Amino acid sequence: MILLKYIILGIIQGFTEPLPISSSGHIFIFKKIFQANIALNDLNFEIIVNFGSLIAITIIYFKDIKKLIINFFKYFKIKNEETKKDFKYAVLIILGCIPVGIAGFLLKDYIENLLQSSFIVGISFLITSLFLFLVRNINGCKEEKDLTWKDALFIGLIQIIALIPGISRSGSTLIAALFRNIKRNDALKYSFMLYVPISLGTMVLSVKDLINSNNLNTLLLPYSLGFISSLIVSYFTLRWFINAVKKGNLLYFSIYCLILGLFILILF
Repeated sequence: MILLKYIILGIIQGFTEPLPISSSGHIFIFKKIFQANIALNDLNFEIIVNFGSLIAITIIYFKDIKKLIINFFKYFKIKNEETKKDFKYAVLIILGCIPVGIAGFLLKDYIENLLQSSFIVGISFLITSLFLFLVRNINGCKEEKDLTWKDALFIGLIQIIALIPGISRSGSTLIAALFRNIKRNDALKYSFMLYVPISLGTMVLSVKDLINSNNLNTLLLPYSLGFISSLIVSYFTLRWFINAVKKGNLLYFSIYCLILGLFILILF
């Protein structure tokens, strides 16, 4: 039963991470339902399953990521229109990651305390619902090549809010990008491009804590099952969500977050 709980939590992470409905908030809810407090009372499990989502997202955007990395370094030797465009985009990704990277490093312990608050999670879902409703019909005119440092900084600052459980990371960055008049497809791509270095950096910083864990041997199998479940489900969910964003179906996610937020505030 314990292994099954980890698998289900991995599936929940995989399904909710690409969607604008907060994976951390859903993990919190199902921990409460499962009463799965053993070995799950810190951020380590969330980081592991987030890494599964990272691998899935990297697979889907592999060609774009590979091209960005190559042209970023090539730009120092060969300056043409293509390398300049990709170099600029890579710099804007880095810029968008800096605010949340600093905030996450400084507020890690405080965030762990927030993870224990049902009220915070419930209110956060309601906030996500409101902003998804506000941007439900927005489809800007700015393309990837039109992104500016102001866009990146604004989106990066808004992403800090997503450190609060119940506030969706993909949702907050997508909403922020839409508010900056960026086209849906390009807004979604930039959102997940931000996720890659952030998730990778979080995983690297957490390796020491995982290695020093007293019950690492006990956790190895369940964490691995959660990781695999998250990876597989994240892949197929993101494929589906990309098509949903193209069709502008954000209203349904807004309604879902509204119902879930009220559910948490009433029952937990």
